[in-house]
Formats: sequence, C-alpha cells, structure tokens
Amino acid sequence: MESEDDILAQLLQQHDRIRQLLAETLDADGGAKQECFDELRGLLAVHEAAEEMILRPAAKRVAGKDEADARNEEESRAIEVLAELEGLDVHSNEFNARLIAFQQAVEDHTQREEHEEFPAIRARCDIEDRRTMGRRLRMVERMAPTHPHPTTAGSTAAQWAIGPFAALMDRAKDAFRNSGGP
Repeated sequence: MESEDDILAQLLQQHDRIRQLLAETLDADGGAKQECFDELRGLLAVHEAAEEMILRPAAKRVAGKDEADARNEEESRAIEVLAELEGLDVHSNEFNARLIAFQQAVEDHTQREEHEEFPAIRARCDIEDRRTMGRRLRMVERMAPTHPHPTTAGSTAAQWAIGPFAALMDRAKDAFRNSGGP
C-alpha cells in the first residue's frame, strides 16, 4: 500500500482523473464541455510540468536516460496538441476528432509511464525518497503553469527557469476570465 505522500500514488490518482476528464469532455454538451476541457487542460498542464521537474530526474537515474527522454518527448508532443485544442471551439467536429486522437495518445503515454517508468522508481527509490518527491511534486504543482506552453515542454531546465513566470501569467489570465472578463 502506497502512502498518499508517495509520488507514484499521487501520479496514478492524477492519471485516473485525466482519463475521467477526457471521457467527460467528449460526452459533455454546452457550457459543461468547456468547463470539463478547462479542468482537463489545467490538470494536464500542471501534471506534465510537475512530472518533468520532479519525477523525470529520478527516472533518468533509475530507469535510464533513454526512458526519461522518451517520456519527456511524449509530454512535449502532448502539450503541443493541448495548446492546439485550447485554440479550437470545443463544440466543433475538429475539436472532437482531435480530442479522440489525443485521448489515445495520452492513454499510450500513461501506460508507458505506469508499466516502464513507475516500476523502476518503485524498485530503486525507497518509500521515504518517494514521499519526499511527492511533497516536492505538490509544491511544484502550486507554481506550475495552468495552460500549455510548448516552448518549455519536455525540458526540466526550461520548466524550472520559465515555468514559474508562465504560471503567474496563466493564473492571472484564469482569474481575469473567471471574474467575468473577456
């Protein structure tokens, strides 16, 4: 049984929520569809940035550079598609078609993480290390961007250098939009 502080438990829980939000977004109509997508977009943007900043350096050590680089590359492509989806009308046929393809790509990515990367972390990082990473993950998620930023995706260094500034802008944009702004 993994502790709730365990980074793997947190990421697995997020993977489940991402899967749920993808399905809900595809099934939703009207304003609920935009709300579901906005929650999905925010969760994915934060999740991917935090993985790149906290999980990926450990994965590089225990699963190897090729494994870490492959997951970062997948995340980089996912953030590009997420940015494209963000620019589309959620009620359009193009949005739905692209979201269905994106759903499959996200599922393929999470399966590789869960079956290749996570087992290496579980086997080679003790529970205290995973709890420490889990606490750091939660901290990073509070300062991670809430919108996709393809220029930083896939790079741990770029996430640390630019991510906090992008997050400030994202959170200001979200607050403005939620307050009734255009």
